[in-house]
Amino acid sequence: MGQLWTLITQLHSLSGPVLMLLYPLYASVVAIESTSKLDDQQWLAYWILYSFLTLMEMLLQPILEWIPIWYDVKLLFVIWLVLPQFQGAAFLYERFVRQQISKYRSGASDHQREKSPVHQREKSPTGTKGRHKFVHFVTPKKGEREAY
Repeated sequence: MGQLWTLITQLHSLSGPVLMLLYPLYASVVAIESTSKLDDQQWLAYWILYSFLTLMEMLLQPILEWIPIWYDVKLLFVIWLVLPQFQGAAFLYERFVRQQISKYRSGASDHQREKSPVHQREKSPTGTKGRHKFVHFVTPKKGEREAY
């Protein structure tokens, strides 16, 4: 019984990296080579959500250490994100992430349309212009993407 438990423990330890990294890496390469945009969206959404999950896990590690089933919950969540039957990553991206990004992108396009000098734009009473300036800096302008 001890050897069986050791085997189960080893498989459990390997399942995380395989399901969270190896399979998504392989599927991302396949998606890049395919002509469909749906699989591209699924895997780009996966990497966005996986990066966010990893960042939150790093920030909340002292709290998560007290939750004994955290790794199993994370593994089940990532399985839902990864498996093509569920397409959880694309679902979460469409449902939540896209709405948040569109708020910032619309603000950045408003920022681009303004014709006022830079020093006047920074004097906003709400303080949101600095955030829009950052989003404008991070998002590429038209024609910059083709340079890659």
